Amino acid sequence: MKNWRNMTLVLTVPVLLAIGCATPAHVEKDDTADFGRYKTFAWISSEAKDAKHDSTGNKARKNDLLDRHVQLSVNKELEKQGWKEDKTKPDVLISYDLLVEKTTREQSNPVYSRPYSRLFYNPYLRRYGTIYYPSTFLGYDDNAVTVREGTLTVTMVDAKTDHTVWQGWTTDEVSNRNVTQKEVQASVKSIFRKFDVVTQ
Repeated sequence: MKNWRNMTLVLTVPVLLAIGCATPAHVEKDDTADFGRYKTFAWISSEAKDAKHDSTGNKARKNDLLDRHVQLSVNKELEKQGWKEDKTKPDVLISYDLLVEKTTREQSNPVYSRPYSRLFYNPYLRRYGTIYYPSTFLGYDDNAVTVREGTLTVTMVDAKTDHTVWQGWTTDEVSNRNVTQKEVQASVKSIFRKFDVVTQ
């Protein structure tokens, strides 16, 4: 019994850490929309933006690989909700937008003194000994670092009325302007954790 309790604790801690480290997401939805009648979806043209290439901060660029990563990740989340992709007569049209831009982030690092030692003479033993002094906390070193942040936005539009009924987005630090599949999957999961529409 004790072993089961220990195993449960070992399995629970990583899950809690994963949830705690999840990227915050935000959603907006049309409360007047009847999500109970939405069962199918189709993708419409989307674009990825990189602020590095344009004086205004935005520039559209086509990336077929990124399209597939985003669409497969979103499809997987919607299929969990019982939705199906239908390119002929969808209830909802979906698009995404990705903005990658440089920004600065304040970073605070603790500073410690170096450990050191000194010799002393012990007159009782008539020999030298060593005293060791550990590191001591001196304060914090504050500085600004340049990072890349990617904001992924997923938008749903009613195919009949052409009105936006749901939108979710999240911002997270990315390794470079070419967002990886792992980063896309993490962002999509964060967004659809808040996909709390009521369906019947």
